[in-house]
Amino acid sequence: MRRMIKLAGISLITLSVLVGCGQSSKEKNSQWDKIQKNKELVIGIDDTFVPMGFRDEKEQLVGFDIDLAKEVTKEMGLKAKFQPIDWTLKETELENGTIDVIWNGYTVTDARKNKVDFTKDYLVNEQVLVTRKESKISKFSDMKDKTLGAQEGSSGYEAFENKPDILKDIVKDQDAIVFPTFTEAFMDLEAKRIDGLLIDKVFAEYYLSKQNNSQEFQLVKGKYDNENFAIGVKKGEVTLRDELNKGLDKAYADGLSQKVSQKWFGENRVIK
Repeated sequence: MRRMIKLAGISLITLSVLVGCGQSSKEKNSQWDKIQKNKELVIGIDDTFVPMGFRDEKEQLVGFDIDLAKEVTKEMGLKAKFQPIDWTLKETELENGTIDVIWNGYTVTDARKNKVDFTKDYLVNEQVLVTRKESKISKFSDMKDKTLGAQEGSSGYEAFENKPDILKDIVKDQDAIVFPTFTEAFMDLEAKRIDGLLIDKVFAEYYLSKQNNSQEFQLVKGKYDNENFAIGVKKGEVTLRDELNKGLDKAYADGLSQKVSQKWFGENRVIK
């Protein structure tokens, strides 16, 4: 009898473990299951980040990432739903399930790898300093005791903090004035309230190309490492990450990614 009771106990434990594993597996893939059921991917974006995702004169969402996301989700059999968010709270929004992914010029960094899982890289970027030509600031060392601007929560500001010997140690107050958006930062640069702006090269090039006074500014390269853009998913969402990678691969194989790059950059900048 004791043996039977013991065996029954072992069976119950085994069953509990199997059920637990099944629940864990289901929970792990629950987000992808929900996405498939709803046939849409909710994408968190900063709607001021030109040319990745922003609003045009008709207040329509446009940009490289907007177009690329539409093509990739179409390859996945889904519809892209764009959700503007506070960029400083992007990882919180992802963790809370308000959005399914972060996809808007989202740079891969070591700090962010601790918070989210990334897809494969799809675009190369770098941080540059934008200055007014009249300021005679043509290299990073010329920013000594000068006022620097950056976007709050940006990878540029993160690089600024993590590698202080490049810029942080020499600028005024050993810190940067942070702005909610790059657009506001550019306004302060034009108004001479800051001397330089640390910014994504893709943003700087596109923004200046649309300004009538673009000849008054210059892009200064520094010693920060090149940065790649990828899609951020919630930690542990392996299935979603893998499906997005498949979608990126399909879009590239079909020439859709390259077409989007040509439209926004005039050349192919996407990574295979």
